[in-house]
Amino acid sequence: MLKPTVPCVWALALSSALATAADGPLNTALIPVPKLENDSYDWYARHEEVLRVGRAINPEIVLIGDSITHFWGGEPKSALANGPAEWQAAFGAHRTLNLGFGWDRIQNVLWRLDHGEFDGLQPAVVILHIGTNNLSDTPNARSNTAAEIVAGIREICRRVQAKAPRTQIILMAILPRGETADDPYRQRIQEINPLLVPLGQEPGIHLLDIGERLVQPDGRIAREVMPDFCHPAPKGYRVWAEALLATFAELKLLAPVP
Repeated sequence: MLKPTVPCVWALALSSALATAADGPLNTALIPVPKLENDSYDWYARHEEVLRVGRAINPEIVLIGDSITHFWGGEPKSALANGPAEWQAAFGAHRTLNLGFGWDRIQNVLWRLDHGEFDGLQPAVVILHIGTNNLSDTPNARSNTAAEIVAGIREICRRVQAKAPRTQIILMAILPRGETADDPYRQRIQEINPLLVPLGQEPGIHLLDIGERLVQPDGRIAREVMPDFCHPAPKGYRVWAEALLATFAELKLLAPVP
């Protein structure tokens, strides 16, 4: 399995650090790093699998994200697939690669993009949903501010556009989190998503916000939509799939299926 050498990580960190303001704290979301947190799978093995199957799939669609994307379904296959029917409905007609990694933060995605996961790919569409884990404080990484998270998401878009200039990016607003509207996570996400609007107006980037479709009129998230108030159940993935299909059609992003 590929594991980075210390000099490699230091070089990446130094490069990102030099790009930050000298008079403020470093934006950790901009410093590419490999695995930070333990989850229910082997992070490095999944990275190697992506490198192995990515070009073979020659995807028309690539999803990039964290566990919300990882545990939806698709290739590379995961031990968990929480919305296989909804995945088939959204992507079954197209070659699709899932670059979702459980517990990933923005800085993990940047590392993966810098270490070959998107190299040689020219999909019609990238669907990007990332940032919710950057709200968490752990011994391995601090939480990030709304401005830091948006700067990190912008950097991911820049990486994708540099590698695949004709690819269109569907940038997902961060999905609601926490059972009630006054949950601290929900409040912080509501700070982030408006800051994504200017990015979603840039050429080749299309912002898609499905948050209101996942909550009830009183702002609560139902357990049948998100059992843990973070990860979608099939009903939640169905909302996402329907929104994506409508966006594909509206923007004419994919060739008609014979």
